[in-house]
Amino acid sequence: MGLVVFKVYEKMVKDGFVLGVVDYRTVANALCKDGFVREGEMFVTRVVKYGFGVDVYVASSLVLGYCRIGRVNEAWRVFDVMCEGDECGVNEVTFTVLIHGLCEKGMVSEAFRLKEEMGVYGCRPTTRTYSVLIKAVCDMGLIDKALCLVDEMVKKGCEPNVHTFTILIDGLCKEGKIDEANGMFRKMVKDGLTPGTVTCNALINGYCKEGKVVSAFELLALMEKRNSRPNIRTYNELMDGLCRIGKPYKAMTLLRKIIDNGLRPERLTYNILIDGFCKEGQLDMACRILKSIDLLNLESDGFAYTMLIDRLSKEGKLYQANGLLGVMMKKGIEPDEVTFTALIDGYCKDGKIGNAVRVLDTIVRSKNFTFTSPHIFNSMIDTFIKVKKLGQENAMLGKMLKHGVTPSVVTYTILLDGLCQTGDINRSLEVFELMKRCNCPPNVYTFTVLIDGFCQNGKLEGAVKLLQTMYNTGVTPNVITYAILIRAYVKDGDFERAFDILNDMVIYKCQPNSETLSALLEGLILSKRVTSGSLTVFIDTGATHFAEFLQKAKKHGVGDSDIYSFWIMGLYKVGRIHEGDELVQEMVKNGYFPDVSMCSQIVEHLCRVGRYDDCSKWMKQMFDHGIMPSFASYCSIVQGLQMEGKIHEVQDLLIDLLCKAGIEDIDGVIAYMESLMSFNEHDECLKLLKVVEELNQQERPII
Repeated sequence: MGLVVFKVYEKMVKDGFVLGVVDYRTVANALCKDGFVREGEMFVTRVVKYGFGVDVYVASSLVLGYCRIGRVNEAWRVFDVMCEGDECGVNEVTFTVLIHGLCEKGMVSEAFRLKEEMGVYGCRPTTRTYSVLIKAVCDMGLIDKALCLVDEMVKKGCEPNVHTFTILIDGLCKEGKIDEANGMFRKMVKDGLTPGTVTCNALINGYCKEGKVVSAFELLALMEKRNSRPNIRTYNELMDGLCRIGKPYKAMTLLRKIIDNGLRPERLTYNILIDGFCKEGQLDMACRILKSIDLLNLESDGFAYTMLIDRLSKEGKLYQANGLLGVMMKKGIEPDEVTFTALIDGYCKDGKIGNAVRVLDTIVRSKNFTFTSPHIFNSMIDTFIKVKKLGQENAMLGKMLKHGVTPSVVTYTILLDGLCQTGDINRSLEVFELMKRCNCPPNVYTFTVLIDGFCQNGKLEGAVKLLQTMYNTGVTPNVITYAILIRAYVKDGDFERAFDILNDMVIYKCQPNSETLSALLEGLILSKRVTSGSLTVFIDTGATHFAEFLQKAKKHGVGDSDIYSFWIMGLYKVGRIHEGDELVQEMVKNGYFPDVSMCSQIVEHLCRVGRYDDCSKWMKQMFDHGIMPSFASYCSIVQGLQMEGKIHEVQDLLIDLLCKAGIEDIDGVIAYMESLMSFNEHDECLKLLKVVEELNQQERPII
């Protein structure tokens, strides 16, 4: 555009037109905005010879142009000339443009210093100035600093606008602070500002990433009510949210809404669906969507193929995965490191090491390929260790170093695991020391592998010393670390020491899980000479075991609620349903209502055995205790009640759910909820795909 404007200017001069200040300012600005800044500066030099002066508008255009092409030093040079000259000077726009350029280059401290200098030149930061700085600190994850900037701008009489609020909402969502983001959205509306589509999309994205799909649909309903048209990104965010909670078929039904709103699905839309179906193992549907991309004349990219290759490889369908790689390359789409890693990992897991080596050799021979991570080599080393091809893992490590790839903490952890499995504890300690010397600090998984190796080889005291080393070096043990030690002590017959480890867990705020508590329960059963074994633990226990276990675990800091939850789910899993129900009632009676995770497990278990009426009653109890069920839980209940023809119960449950969730516009969102619960998903989705394909084949109007 800038060059076009310049050519028009040249022709006008040639034809004898006398140009004014506005004309030359327009040309200079157009050149700078399009990145032709040197040409813009030369043009300004030429017109100065004709007697025109360089005003703040033209000079600011030059600053903007240099900032846009990333040459901040040149922008600063022009800025300094402006500050020194009497004729031009600087204004708020100039400062803001340069501050934005500095932020884009990561020079945020310099940007803040420049903001402080504005007063020296008689300028004050504007809403745009503050918004630029707020965006910069939000991108750095410094949301508290961003909020302080908002307070500062308000105190200085500079009110945030829609753009400012959008930046803050997006920043809060990225930090997982959804409630605060929602509060910011409400404040924005209260202040009389109308959220646009971009603002709503930011909050919808935040809701979906946290699994709060109902709230996301409520916001969609609010957008439609206020005539704020959702765009394709709105629907992409919603579809991604549904896929994240394992509902790709539900996500696909939104294609109907996209078409009805006059929008066309884009490549990202289909990539989201392919990713969702792949994660759920629905490869036929994922492949069907990939074919649709070709029919729609959309250019498919490596992401879609990589997702399918990855899933096919994980399911052992390596012939199809390799064939898809061929199709991908035939279309001119270059496979990246992730694609090759998926295929090699698949061959390794299937025991086809020769195939994996051949793929790796193909990559190595390729002149255009550069390794950016050690993932491929890690997969190969891990496989050599698992199939006990001794020495091969060291050769692969050598190849890795030859190609300039630095071993990661994962590489060392894999090597340590292999050495521990062969009982070579001394050499594993040598590798452990080597990684520290190579500035590769061990993480929780490294320590856990070593602790497990020590325990497997009967060196319990050495394992405990490693645990102490973790504490001393600031590496926090996880539940697996503790479970390994507890099981080792139980196996050794030292039941009291096992409970001491449990005590450590509680002190270091590591929540004991069912595996940890199962190990301790086994120890209790063994000490009472009752039949043990992980599969019969809850078959062989009674009320006396529960009372004793409750007392002992409480003594070591485990909460009553955690023990109840563990025991109830254990009883359910072995079919002792009635006793599990009784224990739930006892738990509630004693004032320990299950948390949301436990509630969801109970609901999903009751759904599996077809007790949907009991589910409804339990759901109402959850509402009364202020607990919101997971999306998966209420989908299961609603679908179960629908199968039994209890439509009124479904509607009552949905209304209760929406009311308790704080949803204000129930009428606006309930239609979406019901559509999300509908059946015949597979057939309905195929019909939708056909509609979209036919829509694209229609002749487009010529404008």
